[in-house]
Amino acid sequence: MVSNSLLWFRKGLRIHDNPALEHARKDATHLYPVFILDPHFLEPDPTDFSPGSARAGLNRIQFLLESLVDLDSSLRKLGSRLLVFRGEPVEVLFRLLKEWGVKKLCFEYDTEPYYQAMDDRVKDHASALGMEVFSPVSHTLFNPVKIIEKNGGAPPLSYQSFLKIAGKPSPPLSTTISWLPPIGNVEDLEILGIPTIKELGYGDIRQDEFSPFRGGESEALKRLREALNDEEWVASFEKPKGNPSLFLKPATTVLSPYLKFGCLSSRYFYQCLQDVYKKVKRHTLPPVSLAGQLLWREFFYTVAYGTPNFDKMKGNRICKQIPWNDDDELLAAWREARTGYPWIDAIMVQLQRWGWMHHLARHSVACFLTRGDLFIHWEKGRDVFERLLIDSDWAINNGNWLWLSCSSFFYQYNRIYSPISFGKKYDPNGNYIRHFVPVLKDMPKEYIYEPWTAPLTVQTKANCIIGRDYPHPVVAHDSASKECKMKIAEAYELNRKMNGLVSEEDLKGLRRKFEEDQHQVSKSRRQKQKLIS
Repeated sequence: MVSNSLLWFRKGLRIHDNPALEHARKDATHLYPVFILDPHFLEPDPTDFSPGSARAGLNRIQFLLESLVDLDSSLRKLGSRLLVFRGEPVEVLFRLLKEWGVKKLCFEYDTEPYYQAMDDRVKDHASALGMEVFSPVSHTLFNPVKIIEKNGGAPPLSYQSFLKIAGKPSPPLSTTISWLPPIGNVEDLEILGIPTIKELGYGDIRQDEFSPFRGGESEALKRLREALNDEEWVASFEKPKGNPSLFLKPATTVLSPYLKFGCLSSRYFYQCLQDVYKKVKRHTLPPVSLAGQLLWREFFYTVAYGTPNFDKMKGNRICKQIPWNDDDELLAAWREARTGYPWIDAIMVQLQRWGWMHHLARHSVACFLTRGDLFIHWEKGRDVFERLLIDSDWAINNGNWLWLSCSSFFYQYNRIYSPISFGKKYDPNGNYIRHFVPVLKDMPKEYIYEPWTAPLTVQTKANCIIGRDYPHPVVAHDSASKECKMKIAEAYELNRKMNGLVSEEDLKGLRRKFEEDQHQVSKSRRQKQKLIS
């Protein structure tokens, strides 16, 4: 009896530890591996601030395409290939299920709201047609649904409470796939090759530089092997440590984009780390260890899944309600790497060009935008990261911005990353800045982090006049950070007083107070200047 299976790839772009693939190939006469290019993510948008679609910059799109090429190559070695289509995924899928007489539909479970809504439609349709639907949890170590159930119906809101409930993850599949059932007749359908950036409709769009990190399962496993070979480094890894200014050889694994696209199984990565830990005499522990970082990923996935409006301030029960500034000019200066603070600008240039930067660099620029200096809404920064990062992950990106803006999880708002001294601690010579902000390459190291303090003779010799070749700082850090702390303190007090039930009117009232306070400060400064003159 003919039994046709369809394997729908979205994330999980790999062969190893892929339960959906393993189940799809079992007892199948024909297996159709499908990827659908979704306009929701890939439709070109020439109006956005950087080349790409409305939701993704070219670096992440390129990473996806490279991952698909690698997946197709792996499938071909197993006697199959990747069937690529383009269009609204559910409509395309319904057509394929009918056309191929599919009896078994397999796809990896996804916790993002976008996929949850889509998957409900697909499951209902397939079940109504009498198809078997298999959608295993394999993008994460744990099933967030089960953890929330164990916690009484709500997600655990601290890392330690999450660990107590989660326990040990399931091991990866030990099966090595050596063959796949053939693809059936597909001649009546227009199947695409894996497109290039240009073929997707981006024309001759150019970037100054593309990410040096190539997509695909092969590259993921190669990077993993290289990291694991240095057992001492793996055993002693501590996340708060590490040099954010290293870029040619970053001080971390750079496996996050491969986890994001599922080119690397988190279960396999976790198991490999446990194997190393068993061999060494001592090793770091969660939350700071490499295994601890995987568990942070799980924590954010679980909280994100169980928290309505997790990606917003309004309507998000775990988010402090704060009347952030709405200043498009300051936001653009931050986004476009022209804040006048070389450490911040260098990080933002690396983000634009590579789609990646070290986690401590991310902390620096996120703090600067929100509670540290500019007091701009974390959602605005989140949107920039969501677009430009090759490892942009809905749950983790939102979770980190909630954390770094002191809107949730972390509330020590007095601890601010200095845009001057923090980078200098790791890179006193400013090599990172010289690479990504070359207009400052000849600035003496004494001034590289504060070039506006350099005498005009020094600026002239360095061929970088501040205010002409490189901008003045958009704010004075000392006074701006002091003002931010005062605002956050007042917002926290409002949240406490209202027991978290802060209304839009409450926020408007506090915003008016901030504006009046600022007006009084400005008035006082003008009066002092008058007296001096």
